Amino acid sequence: MNLFAVRLKALGSENAFKIVENIQECLSLGIDVIRLNIGEPDFDTPAHIARVGVEQMQKGNTHYCHPAGILPLREAVAEQLSQTRGITVDPEQVVVTIGAKPTISYAMIAYVNEGDEVIYPSPGFPIYESWVSFFGAKAVPLHLEEKRDFRFTADDLEKLITPKTKMIFINSPSNPTGSVLTAGDLEGIAEVIRRKCSPAVRIYSDEIYEHVLFDGLKHKSIASYPGMQERTLICSGHSKTYAMTGWRLGFAALPTKVEAEVFKNLNINIVSCVPPFIQEAGREAYESPSSEASIRTMVTKFQERRDYAVPALNAIPGITCAMPQGAFYLFPNIEGACRNIGMLEVMDKLPGDIRAKTFPSKLFQMFLLYRYGVATMDRKSFGQVGADGKHFIRLSIASSIESIKEGIHRISMAAQDRAGFATFIDEAKHLY
Repeated sequence: MNLFAVRLKALGSENAFKIVENIQECLSLGIDVIRLNIGEPDFDTPAHIARVGVEQMQKGNTHYCHPAGILPLREAVAEQLSQTRGITVDPEQVVVTIGAKPTISYAMIAYVNEGDEVIYPSPGFPIYESWVSFFGAKAVPLHLEEKRDFRFTADDLEKLITPKTKMIFINSPSNPTGSVLTAGDLEGIAEVIRRKCSPAVRIYSDEIYEHVLFDGLKHKSIASYPGMQERTLICSGHSKTYAMTGWRLGFAALPTKVEAEVFKNLNINIVSCVPPFIQEAGREAYESPSSEASIRTMVTKFQERRDYAVPALNAIPGITCAMPQGAFYLFPNIEGACRNIGMLEVMDKLPGDIRAKTFPSKLFQMFLLYRYGVATMDRKSFGQVGADGKHFIRLSIASSIESIKEGIHRISMAAQDRAGFATFIDEAKHLY
């Protein structure tokens, strides 16, 4: 009898958290690490929001509450979605969760059977692919191309839809690429879904970065297009917009009240409820007039960093970087740098057991970390199916401009350090 269930082998992870162990090892070795790996705003939760959470705890609001979420927060969410998406959302369609991430697994539990097909962006948030595999569905990655600024078209999606398609993930603004689907993109995507998909197919619209947009862009949701609200789960949360990552507060707005009941029951079975004092702070985030200025300050800083970092990366021989329009990530192509330092040649010569565990962007990530003290994320951290031969890393610009400048300076040195990379390979200590 085995200790662990066989199904655990199919569950992936989020390497943005796993690399913390490597960072700690570097620090123990005396390496100064520039952390451009984690997707977390480098701002504290605005004081007016935090104050409400503290006051609610002091008032004793620390007991069980409604498993779907307290009504004032669900009303605030429904009002915000109705106003910004041009649709009508009932508070009874909203379910509050422990961060936005549980809504992914809830959706898979609720809608997807073994053998169903699930379409998701790649590169994309890794937990999409993780849960698809775990539930025995067929992973169907929609590969995003640098030459299209990592957007996809209706034609791209249509080629992947089959009678077995049960769920389609959409993420705009995107993690890890920062791409933003245009109104034209979404209109065409909606038309294809209406024409090709059964009404039972669900669209999971991950809109967690809806407020982190640059160059004056305004957020657009697939749910706003004709025939889409009744098919779409709008999923978001407070982590990115309000710098509330540690509070763990998210939600799903479901197409129907019946579906919301299913999500509520999943909350009951898994977490019971989200702490009410956290939800009250989340309500304040939506309703306080002070929130808009806090968001604007943060997004302005992210755009200033983007405007410095993209040209700086493009100035490095062997690296190209598309200009993101949202989120707080850069997704540079490092294929030329890999060739310059001999990485692609080395891959062919590695012993078979090591070659099976690593790949060029992973080697570059580890070389950057252990030799130059820069923490980044490799391409396969954002979807592994069909990702061979794609050489990218993700950088988070949710860090100070000084850290970003120093980090890119170190990346520039690493991208030209053929001798240093050869020594790194010879030592064979941190290749995966």
